[in-house]
Amino acid sequence: MTRTSVHPQAWDTAFDDATPIDFGAAAPRTPRRRALPRVVDGSRPGPHRPAPMTPRYRGTGVRVSRAVHTRRPAKQVTPVTVVGLALLAALITVWLGAVAQFGETVRDATAPVPDQLAVVQVKSGETLAHLAARVAPEAPVSSVVERIRELNELQSPVIDAGQTLIAPVG
Repeated sequence: MTRTSVHPQAWDTAFDDATPIDFGAAAPRTPRRRALPRVVDGSRPGPHRPAPMTPRYRGTGVRVSRAVHTRRPAKQVTPVTVVGLALLAALITVWLGAVAQFGETVRDATAPVPDQLAVVQVKSGETLAHLAARVAPEAPVSSVVERIRELNELQSPVIDAGQTLIAPVG
């Protein structure tokens, strides 16, 4: 074989650290696994656990019950119980809806929108609801918002900072 077919420097460094290969040797063996302990009396050895005993909590300041705790059998839930609970949930839902609906109506009737009007300026980041709560804190917000939209002929609830509006105050 001639050296002209391979770059001269590559030929010199290619086999410098190569080790000879023995093709007649057997394949390398994998390390053997550690032998398991022998089975005694026909049972496999399990993990070592200490004998069961009550834990002792000393010095923690927490009182621990030493009473025996046993599981009580669970009571069966009958279909009558399920139907009764569903009816109770429906009744509560209807009651909350009625309170919400009629509570707003009662509140609107007790606090009328003020009759006195004033020119107010919208602050930065303020909405019509914020403005209504600021100028007429005792009156219902939704009624004051509607009155402001009426007085200023607003088509949408969008207002700009610095805008002047006529609003009921009180």
